Amino acid sequence: MSTSDKTVFACRGLRASIEGKEIVKGVDLEIRAGETHALMGPNGSGKSTLAAALMGHPGYDVSGEIHLDGRRVDGLAPHERARLGMFLGFQYPVAVPGVSVANFLRASLSARRGEDIPVREFRAEMQAAFKELDVPRDFVSRYLNEGFSGGEKKRLEILQMLMLRPAFALLDETDSGLDIDALKVVSEGVNKASAGETGVLMVTHYQRILDYVKPDVVHVFMDGTIVRSGGAELARELEARGYEWLAGAAAVGEGSAA
Repeated sequence: MSTSDKTVFACRGLRASIEGKEIVKGVDLEIRAGETHALMGPNGSGKSTLAAALMGHPGYDVSGEIHLDGRRVDGLAPHERARLGMFLGFQYPVAVPGVSVANFLRASLSARRGEDIPVREFRAEMQAAFKELDVPRDFVSRYLNEGFSGGEKKRLEILQMLMLRPAFALLDETDSGLDIDALKVVSEGVNKASAGETGVLMVTHYQRILDYVKPDVVHVFMDGTIVRSGGAELARELEARGYEWLAGAAAVGEGSAA
């Protein structure tokens, strides 16, 4: 568990709706540097909407406060949040034909650091990251995610996270559809990120990734809100018992009761 007192991410009273329907119904969350939190819940509970709201998706009406590294960011556009150190790992990363992985990574790093990175310096960093995550060298010249398998896309997203060194990384079902080898690579990247100053929030359905990533806190998300928070043992209980035993808590809005 992180021993840092530095809060890198917090949201308070977060609500999100679309076309007049409220989906996220008041979320309070705080993550410190080096902490990993898992957000688990059944299909339709609003987890992906929460992720979209946190990153500033324009399709949602959002209220409440979002703080990143001590700065309020809920009024900022998604690309501004990303520059300041918010990272989103997509459940379904999209392909970008015509943009090579190398060019994308260099542009992203330059935007994150606020200055153009010399080619030689960038290549050294990229090669080190590729080696660390055992990413094939031919990824460099391939177009971003075009023709990539699901596992390759997720591996590339984790590589981006490690190179960008965000203050806060939000991983929206990054473990979805991965075979065991890809799952281990993704987990290794998450562990490396949280070993530094990055706070991580993993949104997931399944306990299996938590066999490789040991969360400091597990939250259960149902009907648009956090109904229970606890340690890693809570994930194991969910695996054994499912979510139905917590349905009553969601109905009465117990919040983050332990």
